[in-house]
Amino acid sequence: MLIISAFLFLVSLVSNSAPAQCSICTKTTQQMGEKPAKGLNSGILYLAFAPFAIAAYVGYRWWKNNN
Repeated sequence: MLIISAFLFLVSLVSNSAPAQCSICTKTTQQMGEKPAKGLNSGILYLAFAPFAIAAYVGYRWWKNNN
């Protein structure tokens, strides 16, 4: 399990930036230009990090308590 987790973590570090935008955000960013679009994309990914981090922590604690 530790090997799989480490592998997924390393893959997430080297992956290309993901286009994390809804269809409305995509149309808006196309009009703004490239630099603001990258900033909006980074903001969306930043906001998405917190729920995933919390879920990972809860999952780890659950797994740790069951072992």
